[in-house]
Amino acid sequence: MPVVLVPPRRWERWVLNFTGSHGSTELSVVGGALSGRAEDGSHFTARLPFATSYAGPAEAAGFAAAAVAPERWGVVLVRKGGFAVARLEGIALVEHKIGQRHVQGRTKAGGQSQQRFARRRDNQARQAYEAAADHAARILAGVRVVVTGGDHTAVDAVLEDTRLASAVVVEPWLAVPDPRRAVLDAAIADAQAVQVEVSNA
Repeated sequence: MPVVLVPPRRWERWVLNFTGSHGSTELSVVGGALSGRAEDGSHFTARLPFATSYAGPAEAAGFAAAAVAPERWGVVLVRKGGFAVARLEGIALVEHKIGQRHVQGRTKAGGQSQQRFARRRDNQARQAYEAAADHAARILAGVRVVVTGGDHTAVDAVLEDTRLASAVVVEPWLAVPDPRRAVLDAAIADAQAVQVEVSNA
């Protein structure tokens, strides 16, 4: 089931639009999430960001009001070509670092040349991940809640660093291109969004 990311400030409008498209919608709170089922059989399940469980009233306004960022949290985005790390307090960006690293592309050469290029590429990738882990350990010191994205293998390599052992990764996973400032800003916004699974009848 596809997941839609909805900014909290737009959540009430999203529910109104859903109702307008599918008919009268009954809201309920189930398992820490807000669920909605419409007359035509369409339904959705909405979860708060940062793995927060919702126990408030079955209404859009109350749910949106509960979508609050933690006092301290972080974002880690890693791909072979670069990384971005950010620490936030609530919605305020406190510190960040964006880095690009050159990683050798694949070659069509065969035999020993191909093996040599592969070793060089692996070494460059490892150095890039180590640099990302160094910055993450510094910037995210004392931060527990982290949202991640980019390339799964790259992110896993960075989070294997023992200095980041206390980090708790929460949804959503953010599929991002090589991190730049605009990509980081969009990821920070997406991390704070309501996560909605929608099934249209």
